[in-house]
Amino acid sequence: MLLAEMLAEDGDAPWQIGLLLAAASAGSVASSLILGLFADRWGRRRALVACGCLMAAAGVVFALSESFLALAAAAFVGTISPSTNDNTPFSGVEQSILAQSCEPSQHTRVFTFYNVTALVAGALGGLAAALLGLQHLVSAGDAAFALYAVLAAGTVTLFFRLSPEAEARACPAPDTGTIGRQATRAPWRVPANIRRLAGLFAVDAFAGGLAVQTVLAWWFAHRYGATTAQLGLVFFAANLLPALAQLTAPLLAARRGLLAAMLVPHFASNLILACIPFAPSLGGAVALLLIRQALSKIDVPARQAFTAAVVDPEDRTAAASMTSIARSVAVSVSPLVATALLTGALAAMGAPLLLGAALAIGYDITVWRSYRSTFLGETA
Repeated sequence: MLLAEMLAEDGDAPWQIGLLLAAASAGSVASSLILGLFADRWGRRRALVACGCLMAAAGVVFALSESFLALAAAAFVGTISPSTNDNTPFSGVEQSILAQSCEPSQHTRVFTFYNVTALVAGALGGLAAALLGLQHLVSAGDAAFALYAVLAAGTVTLFFRLSPEAEARACPAPDTGTIGRQATRAPWRVPANIRRLAGLFAVDAFAGGLAVQTVLAWWFAHRYGATTAQLGLVFFAANLLPALAQLTAPLLAARRGLLAAMLVPHFASNLILACIPFAPSLGGAVALLLIRQALSKIDVPARQAFTAAVVDPEDRTAAASMTSIARSVAVSVSPLVATALLTGALAAMGAPLLLGAALAIGYDITVWRSYRSTFLGETA
């Protein structure tokens, strides 16, 4: 919340702010790729500690320096993210650790609390940023990044305390009794099933990016004349509902199975998204949006559990990281398409929302047809 304002106060031009955010996004993708390919070989705890140290160092640089080159370098290596999503260098390794730390039947429950905790923490971070903006002793941005560095040091301490059980477990190769693919396959050779998952999840992320909050806010303002105050209340509720709704994911997975928990709410949410452009009034459109938002993120813990279930245990870190990268890249491209569709008659029709819904429904159908006969090894 404070990053762009802090950079502007330092005298950076808008293009420099954009370039720094691009460097941060590129660094996150590069770090995710490196950790996904090599963390299991280097040691997961060691990799997480190294990331935490870089994060702390970046916080110190942002708190103390006004040099654009220093800030850009720190943004690239220090996991400075322009959002609070789960597509970070840490997430692939963390999800792999969680997946092997509990029984498969508990994966959805564990990933649910993992994601809800992150969403709540992100909301608290936004509140902390607002409170820092109210004090006038020091720059709010400098104070925020000093706190960022302290919290990063705290994560390093926690990563140091991880049990050795967090490390990757070597799997014997069939019929030989020797160490399997984890030791013999080159780390950059990503298995075909992971590439397929990454492609499918990229389509889903691209579809979701066509209806991101910025696009929705613009469209609601131009289609229905919504005011800034109205949009603020709408998106407060729209961001809170998914966190609460995710708590239903373990129950749904237990009753209907993992694939259904992943696809049914997602499918329903996109049917509702396709109906929003046809709402006759702002009230009706907002009601549909809130229902859509409540359903739209239930699939996240189920998707993470699904990813852990359909790949071999030794491939989980790579799978979580590669699918996260694919989603990050896809969602960064789709707003460009959305803005191109917000012109003339296409804008009035809600073209980005309709296209996003159609692509997401196509993703649901493809995943269902591809994996409906796959044994997922879990019911919750």
